[in-house]
Amino acid sequence: MQQAPAGKDTPLLDPVVAPRIAVTRLLTGLLQGLLLYWLYSAVQNKAWIATHAYLLAPLILTGVLLPVLLVSSLGHMTARRIVLWMLAAAAVLTVLAVHDVWRDVRQAAAYAPGNPLYLVSSQLFVFCVLGFFIAHALVLSSAHDRRRVARYPTYFEIAWKLGIQLLFSLLFVAVLWLVLWLGGQLFLLIKLDFLRKLLSKSWFVIPVLCFAFSFAIHITDVRPAIVRGIRTLLLVLMSWLLPIAAVLVAGFLLTLPFIGFERLWATRHAASVLLGMAGLLVVLINAAFQNGEVGLGVARAIRIGTRLSCLLLPWLVGIAIYALTLRVMSHGWTAERLIAAACMVIASCYALGYAWAASKYGDWLYLISHINVATAFVSLLVLFALFTPLADPARLSVASQMARLDSGKVSADKFDVEYLRFEGARYGQAALQQLKTRTTGADAAIVQARAEAVLKRESRYDERNGLSDVAVNLTLRPATAKLPDSFLRQDWSQVGPAWRLPSCLKRAGQQCDAYLLDFDGDGKQEVLLISNDPRASSVLLAEKADGSWYARGQIPSEALRCKPLRERLQAGDFQLLPPKTRELEVDGLRVPMSLYGNEDELSCPEE
Repeated sequence: MQQAPAGKDTPLLDPVVAPRIAVTRLLTGLLQGLLLYWLYSAVQNKAWIATHAYLLAPLILTGVLLPVLLVSSLGHMTARRIVLWMLAAAAVLTVLAVHDVWRDVRQAAAYAPGNPLYLVSSQLFVFCVLGFFIAHALVLSSAHDRRRVARYPTYFEIAWKLGIQLLFSLLFVAVLWLVLWLGGQLFLLIKLDFLRKLLSKSWFVIPVLCFAFSFAIHITDVRPAIVRGIRTLLLVLMSWLLPIAAVLVAGFLLTLPFIGFERLWATRHAASVLLGMAGLLVVLINAAFQNGEVGLGVARAIRIGTRLSCLLLPWLVGIAIYALTLRVMSHGWTAERLIAAACMVIASCYALGYAWAASKYGDWLYLISHINVATAFVSLLVLFALFTPLADPARLSVASQMARLDSGKVSADKFDVEYLRFEGARYGQAALQQLKTRTTGADAAIVQARAEAVLKRESRYDERNGLSDVAVNLTLRPATAKLPDSFLRQDWSQVGPAWRLPSCLKRAGQQCDAYLLDFDGDGKQEVLLISNDPRASSVLLAEKADGSWYARGQIPSEALRCKPLRERLQAGDFQLLPPKTRELEVDGLRVPMSLYGNEDELSCPEE
C-alpha cells in the first residue's frame, strides 16, 4: 500500500502500536457479540426492548455494522477522526432504521406486543452494507492522504483491500463454523455431545462468530503483502475476461437489429439482464484499469477490450433504460422498477463517463479515475434518497399507481389493490383507506369493495376474503362451454394446497383461460385453468363423487411460456391423446410412470 507522509493520519500498524490495536479490535468483536446476543435474547424472551420497534431496529442495524467500521478504522485514523466517523455512521444508520420501521405501518404494529421478526428489512441491510463499504473506503482514503478528496491510487488500494478483507473474513468465519461442527460430530462418535450442545447455544455462537470476524479483519490488515498479492492475481485473471465479455456484448448488439426487439421485451426481465451485464463490464474495466498507473504495461488485447467495453456500455445501459421505460408506460412504477431506475442512474454515470474516457485517444483512459470517484459520491446520494422519504420507492410507486387509476389508464376491476396492501407500505395503506371511502366516479363501488376486501387480509396468501364469483375471472374455451354448477359453488379457500391453485380462483382482476374437456374419458368434464400472468401456472381440476373439486395435475410451465403453443391452444388447435407409456397396476394400486426426456422433448416452435 502506498503510505502517506508521516503524520497524525498515517496508518499506525507498527510493532509498538499493533499489539494494542489487536487487543482493541478483538475486544470490539467480543463486545459486539455480547450486544447482539443481548438483543437476540431480548427478542426471544420478549423483554421490554423487544416491544419498542423504533429502539430495537437502530440497535440491531448499528450493532451489526458499526463495530465492523470501528475495527477497520483502528490504526488507520486518529482517535478524533474515528469518533467523528462513528458518530456520523451511527446517526445515518439510526435514521435509516427508524424510517424503515415507520414506513411499514403493519410491520411497526406487529412489534408492539413483542413479536419482532424481520424487523430490519433485508433490502435495507444489503444496501447499507454496500453504501457503507463505499463511504468507509472514501473516509479511510481521505484520512490516509489527509485530503478531502484523496488521490485515485489511494482509493483503489483501500477499496480493493477492504473488499478482500471482508470476503476472506467471511470465509474464515464459515470455515471456523465448519471446523467446530465437524469437531462436534467427531466427539459424537465416542458418545460425547458437549460440543454439539455448545454449538446450539446462542450465548456461545454469536460472540464466537463476532470475535472470529474481528480477528480475521486484524490478521488481513497486518499482512498487507498477502492481501496485495491476492488482489494482483485476482485483477490479472479478471482483466483477461474483459476481451471475451466485450466480444459477447458486441455480438449481441450487432445481432439485435436483425432479430428484433420483440423477443427482448417478451422476456420481461431484459432490463435486469442488461443492467447486470453493464455492471459486470464496469467491474472488469476497473480490473484492467487498476490504479490508473499501469499504462503501457497492460497487454494489447486487454487495452483494446477495455476501450471497446467503454464504448459499448452506453448502448447496453440505453437499451435497459428503454426496456424499463416501456414497462413503466404500460404498467406504471413499482418499487422494483424505481430501484432499477436508481441503478440505471448510477450505471449511466459510468457508461457516459467511460465512453468519454474511451474517446480520448493517446492515453490509458485516465478520465476513468475521475468518473469512479464522482460516481461513488452519486451512489451514496442515490442510496440515501431511496431509503428515506426523499425518494422512497413505496411512496413514489403508490402515487404512480393511484395516478393511473384516476386517469383511467387502468380499470377499477384490474387495479392492483394487492400491491398497495402488501408492497405499498404506509403509503399503500393510506391510499387504500382513501379508496375505501371513494364515492365519486363510475366504478366507485367496485373500488370500494376491492379496497375493503384486501384490507381485511393479513397476508398476500390469505384468501379467506377472496372471490365470491370466480366466473368473472375465467375466459371459457370454447366460448360456448358452461361451467358446472358445483364448480361455481366450490369454496376454493378450502381446496389445498393453496400454491397449486392459480390466482384467478382467489383474487379479483386475475385472468385465466378455462378449458372444459373430458381428460380421463369417464364421461365427466374436467376444468383446465391456465393463468395469463407471467408465471403461466396451470391446474387440472376434477370433480369428486360428492360434488367437490380437487387439483389433479398441471401442464409443464415451459410449455405454457411458449407463445405459439399458447396461441394454438387458445384457438382450439389441439386434441387429447392417450399416454404413450401405460401405467402399472400392482395389487389393485395404479402406479404412474414418471418419464425422462426423450426424442419428443418439448421445444418451442418459431413464431
